[in-house]
Amino acid sequence: MLFNSFEFLFFFPLVALAYFIMPHKYRWLWLLLCSYYFYMAMQPSLIILLMASTCLDYFCGLKMHEHTDNKIRKRYLWMSIVGNLGMLFFFKYFIFFTESSKSLLHFFGIELFGEGGDHVYVFNKILLPIGISFYTFQTLSYSIDVYRRQVEPLRHFGKYALYVAFFPQLVAGPIERANRLIPQFEKRMTLDLQRIRRGIVLMAWGFFLKLVVADRVGVYVDEVFLDPSVHRGLPLLIGSIFFAFQIYFDFSAYCTIAIGAALVLGFDLMQNFNRPFFVRSFGEFWRKWHISLMQWFRDYLYRPLVRKLNFSRGLAMMFVFFFNGLWHGANWTFIVWGIICGLFFLIEMVTWKFRFKVFKVLRIPVESRGFKVLCNAVVFLGLSFSLIFFRSPTVLHALLYIRNMFSLDSTFINVVHDRTELVLSFMLIILVQVIHFYKGNSKVYELLEIKSPAIRWSIYISFVVIMVLFSVNRQNNFIYFQF
Repeated sequence: MLFNSFEFLFFFPLVALAYFIMPHKYRWLWLLLCSYYFYMAMQPSLIILLMASTCLDYFCGLKMHEHTDNKIRKRYLWMSIVGNLGMLFFFKYFIFFTESSKSLLHFFGIELFGEGGDHVYVFNKILLPIGISFYTFQTLSYSIDVYRRQVEPLRHFGKYALYVAFFPQLVAGPIERANRLIPQFEKRMTLDLQRIRRGIVLMAWGFFLKLVVADRVGVYVDEVFLDPSVHRGLPLLIGSIFFAFQIYFDFSAYCTIAIGAALVLGFDLMQNFNRPFFVRSFGEFWRKWHISLMQWFRDYLYRPLVRKLNFSRGLAMMFVFFFNGLWHGANWTFIVWGIICGLFFLIEMVTWKFRFKVFKVLRIPVESRGFKVLCNAVVFLGLSFSLIFFRSPTVLHALLYIRNMFSLDSTFINVVHDRTELVLSFMLIILVQVIHFYKGNSKVYELLEIKSPAIRWSIYISFVVIMVLFSVNRQNNFIYFQF
């Protein structure tokens, strides 16, 4: 079920109403059933994978807690890791690795099954389960934390299943940790009208970001990325910048709706974005972008590589960004994107002392507003450049895009042939960025709380009118649904 669907507009109010009516002891069951229905509305048969992952980590968690012998405990940890990553590999990466291996062998003149042989292997029908990357990492974090004795295993199977499948954040995060989310299932949630209003405002803001802004900007992005050979210069530059905003607004929209929906029900999900486009460095950007994923890589990949395997910080960081790219999709474009981001981060990390010495010698005021804006622009343009690979279907497509982007043959930017829509896209980007600068996504409701009831209701009515008039009627999936 998509957040931006009419089904969800009926589904969520019914879930919330029944949730507050029924006794506390049955609420976990209601949320679990609703979460499974929410997932099955998109891919019914693949609920089996979600339940398999749930059972595997529930079992491994209990076994790790029962035993004191670290060798036995480690066996169950590896059972969880291999089982979860095995399912993820088969459904998300098997075709990619098979085709890449076949191409590599063909390059060296080796045919895997022989030219024109009778053996035909067709794997193109393997279906990518929605949200598998997210719930796999969430269940893995539970198993690893139990192994490290950082959390107690949950003996109530139903509540553990709810932790894995909680519908607001099931499909595209944020990736929650057991010690944050599971204790909240034990709390007695009351009907707090102020909390519910804040949650609804967050949901409404998320819908605005998705339906009015991200999907509108995406029209321009789709046009220039469809065939970069027919465009030159400025429209391709604008397309890369627009995509940076599109993916930010689209993904933050999903997370904001998820956080708002959970807040209505009384749950506190972690923030996944913290104004990432107002930063002065790539390191700061990655601390504020997709926070739950980057913290996952920090705790379960980067630190073990540095502390246990004695990797250098730079090499461990490159591993993180390589797997960050691979996590996003089974395509070389994502891997190249991850490596480029890693190189930006590494260069920044290695040269920071030298740079500040140069700034000091040249008496450049590093704390001045102008210098901060310049650093912000450099980081944003670097990220926009890297995202060309993220958005492109192939590496060659991305290279063609970049080559033509640096050609100054044309300054015609109205590629969608609708000047009003183009101007509106620019205006909406500026509007959202101004709001994010002052409030971010997490505190947008504060803009309304200081207003009188009459003004608030005027804003509510105006918002409904704006959504009706300016929503882009494409019902696109959220970009991160494919991950």
